[in-house]
Amino acid sequence: MSIIIGLTGGIGSGKSTIAKVFANLGVPVFDADAAAKNIMNTSTIIKENLIEHFGPEVYTKSNSTQSESIEVLNKAYLSSIVFSNPFKLELLNAIVHPITIQAAKDWAAQQSTPYVIKEAALFFESGSSTGVQSIIGVTAPLSMRIHRVMKRDHCAKEDVEKRISHQIDDSLKMKLCDWVIVNDDQHLVLPQVVALHEKILASL
Repeated sequence: MSIIIGLTGGIGSGKSTIAKVFANLGVPVFDADAAAKNIMNTSTIIKENLIEHFGPEVYTKSNSTQSESIEVLNKAYLSSIVFSNPFKLELLNAIVHPITIQAAKDWAAQQSTPYVIKEAALFFESGSSTGVQSIIGVTAPLSMRIHRVMKRDHCAKEDVEKRISHQIDDSLKMKLCDWVIVNDDQHLVLPQVVALHEKILASL
């Protein structure tokens, strides 16, 4: 079983970009956020829980083929609820994260590399740091993060700020991390990742 190293950062920090650099170095990457979305679309138990607590509108019909329609997560609807209600956000995390955490552990057990990366946005907020040996934080200036998300998601500044308000303050998050990578378009990320990769290997 490979050692699990966490990779996190606030929305718009560019942690997915850093994850791709690790992947290019031969380090397997588990995308916890993508896994959670997949679980919400495929797990019958999760679907039943989400419908019970968030209503049937949490899923919408999608035509997978010309003759078949399937129910898929209505991400926009769910986001509009949880990002305006802290209790609902905690409830969503309580439903989804335990299964996602176990999925990451099962996946890591199948890997043969010295370590793997588990990429997740809400390590500290959701308790998904369980089973992770250490955590890498990715940081960038707030204005840059907001601009990146607005461009990526084609959304308003106010929407991004609302999502950021539900995450731990970035300076505090970085203090909780074991290592920090600066992704501000001024510091080259490749040398930072390569140096950290070598440091992690040397510590195992």
